[in-house]
Amino acid sequence: MNIEERKKLGRKAVFVAIIGNIGLTIFNFAVGILSGSAALVAGAADSFSDILTSTIIFIGFIIGLKPPDRLHPYGHGRAEPLVGIIIVVFLGIMVYEIFLGVYQKIFLEGPVTPPETIAAVMALAGVFIKLIMTTYILRIGKKINSPAILAGAHNQKVDIFSYAAIFVGVIGAQFGFPILDPIIAIFISIMVLKTAFDIAKENINNIMGTVPSKDVLENITNSALSVNGAFDVHDVRINYLGPYASVELHVAVAEDLSLKEAHEIAHSVEEKIINDIDIVSMALVHVCPKDEDYCID
Repeated sequence: MNIEERKKLGRKAVFVAIIGNIGLTIFNFAVGILSGSAALVAGAADSFSDILTSTIIFIGFIIGLKPPDRLHPYGHGRAEPLVGIIIVVFLGIMVYEIFLGVYQKIFLEGPVTPPETIAAVMALAGVFIKLIMTTYILRIGKKINSPAILAGAHNQKVDIFSYAAIFVGVIGAQFGFPILDPIIAIFISIMVLKTAFDIAKENINNIMGTVPSKDVLENITNSALSVNGAFDVHDVRINYLGPYASVELHVAVAEDLSLKEAHEIAHSVEEKIINDIDIVSMALVHVCPKDEDYCID
């Protein structure tokens, strides 16, 4: 898949997520207010948080597409984790607002009244809408092998269970358990808080350069060793650049090669890694003679 097709599919997935969640935010909030469902209002806040999360991905795609320049030789991909940290602050404020609304509903507004039946209808519609969105975005994420898109899809998947919980809460309230509705709202706010924590952890790790999974390292090593003339790979370092990464590694080659031949192997390894490993956009290979102690730093 060429880079232009990847960009097109990635943008399409993000737009579907943003447009779908904008619609859910508006309808959830309106129906939640009219029906008196605190859980549905919390669901609106959760959908709004999904808009922000999807916007992170969109911003990462747009800014990350800018080519390297004199001031940013590795490109602009780190814009995505930086924006992600800012979004975490907004999610924290959102959770506070949900808890405040539940507190007012339970302790300041007198007896809790059950929400109208229309809230259950909206929650059920939310389940199906989120299911369709998640399936579509997950399919694109797998097709273009995008960690960001896949993470967004899994975040959407959590909302399916949130809407199912809202549906149960509203139905339970209709059968004489009105306290279930604000309890479900608290449950949703906790899920939003967990999402904020996961986003913060992921983006901080990205910025701090946390070592990736063994699978990524193994794939890079296997890709490099598949090049003729590459006998060993070591000192693999990955530098994350938002949705992409740069790689530095040492490759052992035959000691009797000319400078030109060694350079050609290094260049072939770089191209092979970039073509094989989707998240890698840059690769820098240092060649050294095999069976020599100074080959390993």
